[in-house]
Amino acid sequence: MERTNYQASNCSIARPLEVFGEKWTLLIIRESFYGATRFEQFHRVLNCPRNLLSERLTKLVDEGILERAEYREPGSRARNEYRMTDKGRELAPMLLAIMQWGDRYKADPDGPPAVARHTGCGSELHVALVCARGHVVEGPDEVELVDGPGVLPAVPA
Repeated sequence: MERTNYQASNCSIARPLEVFGEKWTLLIIRESFYGATRFEQFHRVLNCPRNLLSERLTKLVDEGILERAEYREPGSRARNEYRMTDKGRELAPMLLAIMQWGDRYKADPDGPPAVARHTGCGSELHVALVCARGHVVEGPDEVELVDGPGVLPAVPA
């Protein structure tokens, strides 16, 4: 598939990266999957600047990946917590794919720091590509990218 710069501007990879393609944003999403919901929980683990954390949380809320919910500790002012939405939960396969790649190529000699398991049976999870007919795709050589309905027409130079 030969593409032009113009056609590449309409990209289903580039557009999501505008939302979560920055390190801190992905780490916030990771911590949300680990169960963090409160600003201080995110800050304690990530130790990123507070203003940056606030900006990234707002962006994730604006994009519908997290939602704010008010809570109040006894004797304290109302605060927001951040809960994963269905849209956010759909990022799980992507995060697990990144984790799987990291475990393979970047893990410490002792092995990965966490293992994802299926809650139903306890077996370790592995991200896989499966076609609509149920065939497991073994590698990129078995993937063909073709024009989709949203492809932009080639523009003459």
